[in-house]
Amino acid sequence: MEEYINLFENIIAKTSPQVDYMDIRCGIGNNTSILMKDGNLDEINTGMSLGTRIRVLNNGAWGFAYTTDLSKIDETTETALKLSKSLKGDVSLSENDIIKDKVEVEVKIPFKDISVEEKTNIMKEANDSANIDKVNSTTVSYSDSEVKELFMNNEGSEIQVKTSRVRMALNASATDGNLIQFGHGSLGGVKGFELIANRDIEEFGRKIGEKAVRLLDAKPAPSGKFPVIADQELTGVLVHEALGHAVEGDLILQNDSILKDKLGETIASDIVNIFDDASLKEGFGYYPYDVEGVKTKPNQLIKDGKLVSLLNSRSTASKLNMKSSGNARSLIADQPIVRMSNTYMQPGDNSFEELFEDIDNGIYLKGSRGGQVDTGKGVFQFNAAEGYLIEHGEITTPLRDVSLSGNILETLKNVDAIGNDLKLGPGFCGKDGQIAPVSDGGPHTRILNALVGGMG
Repeated sequence: MEEYINLFENIIAKTSPQVDYMDIRCGIGNNTSILMKDGNLDEINTGMSLGTRIRVLNNGAWGFAYTTDLSKIDETTETALKLSKSLKGDVSLSENDIIKDKVEVEVKIPFKDISVEEKTNIMKEANDSANIDKVNSTTVSYSDSEVKELFMNNEGSEIQVKTSRVRMALNASATDGNLIQFGHGSLGGVKGFELIANRDIEEFGRKIGEKAVRLLDAKPAPSGKFPVIADQELTGVLVHEALGHAVEGDLILQNDSILKDKLGETIASDIVNIFDDASLKEGFGYYPYDVEGVKTKPNQLIKDGKLVSLLNSRSTASKLNMKSSGNARSLIADQPIVRMSNTYMQPGDNSFEELFEDIDNGIYLKGSRGGQVDTGKGVFQFNAAEGYLIEHGEITTPLRDVSLSGNILETLKNVDAIGNDLKLGPGFCGKDGQIAPVSDGGPHTRILNALVGGMG
């Protein structure tokens, strides 16, 4: 990216006198994505992408323009300028440090050193391992990307970041002729191909197939209020969906969050501590600087049950009289919006066994099959991948098609014990038509009086 620095410096020097603020973001990416259905390759996409966006702020309004052709950078800048001068708005930016930095993710096995054939062979191994008796369909998806980015603004920041990210996911469906049930799993992170190469792929695939088959013999879930133990994945979904979106600064400003004006208030039980941490290198949502050049760090959202922070960009932070938390994210071609990164509940000190031992009649929920949340009303419903009855402290009858629903604040206040076994899972989060890599997780978590329902 060094070769572009002089070019962008000249553009910034020439344009700066005409604007209140400007920044330039440029990226070169090498991407591969492969899809396999029922053991057959469905699609393979590989390619290089180059994109540059110019963003200028005038009279409280953004002018935004994007190009894939650097020979047209002057015209792109002119387009952004014209747009900003034709609009009026109320955008202002919070203060930010001037940063000059260069960051590179450590990679042991670069993606370019692994052929497409080797990648598909590993997918085939996962597929074949999941194909046990009664499994009738499988889908394996693989994606990797290596991206070099340069960010510069007229405040003096100049940041270069090189990241590598990989993920493989497997879905299996099983049927006994009447029912269809599903198993799902994924692995990956922010590093090189070693994250896939070092895993036991046979075990990964087999466990997903076994989960789908196991659910065929599971009983329909009971409905009612129960003490529930959520596994690490479902705890992560709860944290991400029920809390994470509700603390996004743009939703707060749009009056679309139950947590508006709740800063400093107790919204969860006093053992609950929740973080969003983009600087966590083990997380799939890792990035050292956000797309506005703000350095990331652990951001505690809930401390001992109190809401102590929100997620912000520079513009939402300015309106809320806060500092940006470094949560402005987007692809280069898109306008930055407030997004989560790696969102998790801090582990407690209970062992797995201790969480169960005094429950006479409860439900253990594992994994997630999606769900929905209404941040404005503060209600959610999630579908667990599988469940089990808990009887006299023991895990007993398997359950299928089980949902967990409730009020965000009530549910957080009903957390009464937290395990010591934190785990993060990789995934993608959608918002306003944009997709961002994230991870979420937590330890096993016990919730009292949780509303459980059968979906069948």
